[in-house]
Amino acid sequence: MIVLADKRIFVLGHRGYSAKYPENTLLAFRKAIEAGADGVELDVWLTRDGEVVVIHDETVDRTSNGSGKVKEMTLDELKSLDFGNGERIPTLEEVFEALPEDAIINVELKDADAAEKAADIIKSHNPSRVIVSSFLIDALREYRKYDRETRMGLLIDREKVLSQLPALIGELSLWSINPPIDAMALLGVEKTVGALQMAKGAGLKVVLWSLNDESYYANDNLVRLGGLFDGVIVNDVERMVDYLRKLGLR
Repeated sequence: MIVLADKRIFVLGHRGYSAKYPENTLLAFRKAIEAGADGVELDVWLTRDGEVVVIHDETVDRTSNGSGKVKEMTLDELKSLDFGNGERIPTLEEVFEALPEDAIINVELKDADAAEKAADIIKSHNPSRVIVSSFLIDALREYRKYDRETRMGLLIDREKVLSQLPALIGELSLWSINPPIDAMALLGVEKTVGALQMAKGAGLKVVLWSLNDESYYANDNLVRLGGLFDGVIVNDVERMVDYLRKLGLR
């Protein structure tokens, strides 16, 4: 179960402890928890034979020694590839089985086709510790056809999505919005703070993400957003845990 203590910010390893280990592998997920993360963020696609696998990209080219589109490959074909340090691509079920029962698992849907099978897996593996998220509103809508209970976060990568937020909160039963910390540089501090205050006023949690961890530390960005966020998704788990402790947020 996701428990948010007063003033305690939860930390999720972005694709596991991706700063030090091959992303989206069981090794990276285990190491994130060992390093003090409260859980992990991961990405899922559906294979050609209907299995839900954990990988960020549409293809295996960047992260493995193979090539091809995930949706055009079978699980056996994907399992034959090396994703770094001898790690094999994990299924979503394998991640649930590998991590402690109290570890948060943030499942990002990369494609609406994975929604139904992902919902089946999540509902049978302690959904109270899960956050389902996506940049794709249609993928979240598809997921909600099969599971109305699991916490859901809307990933935000463009300002215009904010105008849709009031309608989406009810339609999707949103638990959180997941905006980039980089918004502060793009929109400015005042506009970012205003957007987060609106979200918090609507009863939503705020989970921050960034492709570059430095954005969290530059210009004391997290300090300036104090009280307006509940969790962070980071590549370097240990650095963030130490930083939040110094701020009195862990």
